[in-house]
Amino acid sequence: METRTPPPRLAITTIPTRVNSFVANSRIGKYFKLDNRGTTFTTELRAGTATFLTMAYILAVNASILTDSGGTCTVADCVPLCTDPSISVSNCAAANLTVVQPDASCKFDPVNPGYTACLAGVRQDLIVATVASSIIGSIIMGAFANLPLALAPGMGTNAYFAYSVVGFHGSGNITYRTALAAVFIEGLIFLLISAIGLRTKLAKLVPKPVRIASSAGIGLFLAFIGLQSGQGLGLVSFSSATLVTIGGCPSDQLASVAPVITYPNGTVALMPGGTVSGGILCLNDKMLSSTFWLGAVGFVIIAYCLVKNVKGAMIYGIVFVTAVSWFRNTQVTAFPNTDSGNSAYQYFKKVVDVHAIQNTKGAMSFTGIGQGYFWEAMITFLYVDILDTTGTLYSMARFAGFVDSNGDFEGQYFAFMSDATSIVIGSLLGTSPVTVFIESSTGIREGGRTGMTALTVAGYFFLSFFFTPLLASIPAWAVGSPLILVGVLMMKSVVEIEWNDMKEGIPAFMTLILMPMTYSIAYGLIGGIGTYIVLHLWDWGELVLGKFGIIERRKEEKKALVGVNESNELALEGGERRGSEIQLSV
Repeated sequence: METRTPPPRLAITTIPTRVNSFVANSRIGKYFKLDNRGTTFTTELRAGTATFLTMAYILAVNASILTDSGGTCTVADCVPLCTDPSISVSNCAAANLTVVQPDASCKFDPVNPGYTACLAGVRQDLIVATVASSIIGSIIMGAFANLPLALAPGMGTNAYFAYSVVGFHGSGNITYRTALAAVFIEGLIFLLISAIGLRTKLAKLVPKPVRIASSAGIGLFLAFIGLQSGQGLGLVSFSSATLVTIGGCPSDQLASVAPVITYPNGTVALMPGGTVSGGILCLNDKMLSSTFWLGAVGFVIIAYCLVKNVKGAMIYGIVFVTAVSWFRNTQVTAFPNTDSGNSAYQYFKKVVDVHAIQNTKGAMSFTGIGQGYFWEAMITFLYVDILDTTGTLYSMARFAGFVDSNGDFEGQYFAFMSDATSIVIGSLLGTSPVTVFIESSTGIREGGRTGMTALTVAGYFFLSFFFTPLLASIPAWAVGSPLILVGVLMMKSVVEIEWNDMKEGIPAFMTLILMPMTYSIAYGLIGGIGTYIVLHLWDWGELVLGKFGIIERRKEEKKALVGVNESNELALEGGERRGSEIQLSV
């Protein structure tokens, strides 16, 4: 019988094997311990791609959130306007027209064109700052810690930075420049405690229910932001009676809200120091906003991909909504026929552009270091970083199977140093604190086990440098859905709370509810920790008294007193019985 020789396999099927074998036996492969960790070069590339796809939304979301703080833009960036906005200042010469010089109100609705142009430049700077800080953090994590974890400016801390510390368009307690100084100092302290090994010990001092609930509370906070009109879908609107209500009305039906004060004579005026909140009150046509319904479609796309465990779910929803919004002369366009819309469209048409940071680089200022708000912000940044990044690092290392019986893992020293170093560098570029992303779990699920995964993510972020015009043109209604669904993912931790124990459940709930309701992560943490302390004061008091033997002495005295009472009762009972016997005998 004639034996047939099987046809040779196509060379293309052996290429990955040859590449993996070559890299594994090279110095690079041995440095990253590919064989020791049971992975290959192509597996690491695939894992890095999956991680980037699930976290790339941070490029648009982080820049949008931080831009809401106003960045380095001030009243000085506003331009004079004619009393008739349709007439230019140069033609504002009629008898009934005057030129109005800008004041503090120019930063709020209707936002001054000069201030809007400044915000556009700041957003472009912050996209580049996000890219740069992500690259630096991921390279340190991959090259030195040799772990498959990617870093970027963290969700939650960026919202705290923009809305609680600096405030919308600089309406908060400290300026953007001063807030960067707080992040810088916090980063140096964080770097120090990471270098000397105090990081893990400090994280363990936080009460467990507050530690668990803080992640979910930040998720609720982000979802609340994503539901509003400023940085999201616009589903939630302002109500003078109930504070919040249903919204979703078109932009031409949105009105501004300002705090007012009523004087004894009945005169109503703007409250001194009050700021105008633009576009938060729906007048009519609720739920008829075209951009809201487009954003809702994006929500469904992302949610369905998450249900089906599709990699890059966030990206697909953002890309779809953004692509539809890039068409001009539609109800959902990101480029309306206005001066700012035309300017944004001209920049968008460049597609490829290497944008150099102009405004946010080195923008920090230490002039407000003496304010209490400065130290409150700095301590909160430090606490959240200790809690969030340390917890994420350990959870990801445990998920990858790196943690030993003592709770340690290989490369943890440089892992701790990587995010601390990135925080310092990020503050110099103008962005909020950098942290390990929980989305790194997607890369680990794809088989990533070494620092090559993190370096692959850094490579993708580097490519993003060249597409700033596209990233800067992502509208708010494309960003809202990812914020809401990130909140969904962050709610997973609530199952770890001991809800049957009210001493655990009440502090956890206070942490959860206060973060979104007070629009402040710091107030949520303070409320949770304060509640925990109050509910445990009695237990701690008994513990202290027990150490000094006071409780034991009281217990012995009580036992002795009980013994005397019992003896007296027995004696009385005996007397009564004897008395009864005498009466019976008589």
